[in-house]
Amino acid sequence: MSPSSDLQAEIAASGYYPELVADTMATALAGEQPVSYVIQHEATFDRDELRRHISLLLLTPTRLLVLHIDDFPPDETCPVPYASANSEAVRLVDVDSVVVNRVVGNPARHEPGGAVREVMLTIGWGAVSRIDLEPATCGDPECTADHGYTGTTSNDDFSVRVSEAGDGAAAVARTLEFAAALSAAVRAHSR
Repeated sequence: MSPSSDLQAEIAASGYYPELVADTMATALAGEQPVSYVIQHEATFDRDELRRHISLLLLTPTRLLVLHIDDFPPDETCPVPYASANSEAVRLVDVDSVVVNRVVGNPARHEPGGAVREVMLTIGWGAVSRIDLEPATCGDPECTADHGYTGTTSNDDFSVRVSEAGDGAAAVARTLEFAAALSAAVRAHSR
């Protein structure tokens, strides 16, 4: 199966508004075909209500597409349940970090291509930056002077965590495949 037909099958299998997801995806793809993808369907509890969310990462020959679809219960703005679907297209030349954190069991026996229990994929392209600040000090415990602040900034545009226990081994493998394909594409499109 091609990535596109596998993706369509996974969207249908998720049961999460497949027509809305497909429509949002078609708009974002703008005629391109996905080379690789990650799909994550999550359920969260918001007070007494179950809320669902789906995220899709799509890699095309020229872009990284990030799609989010959330559902909402009726409220004062809409008398029926509704959903919000958004997509962002990022040129591959603009992706500046692909961070892959993997967790393996029994690392002394791990072999290349072996089982991975969990993957955290973080992608940065400069749209969202996180700043961690703390008061600066001079090292003198008696000093009461104001030394300003020190800190770090980091790109944190999108993160997805996939685990074997929660999402299955196939989802972990697909996320690692996507990360490798994205890294290769970013390298090929680097300035």
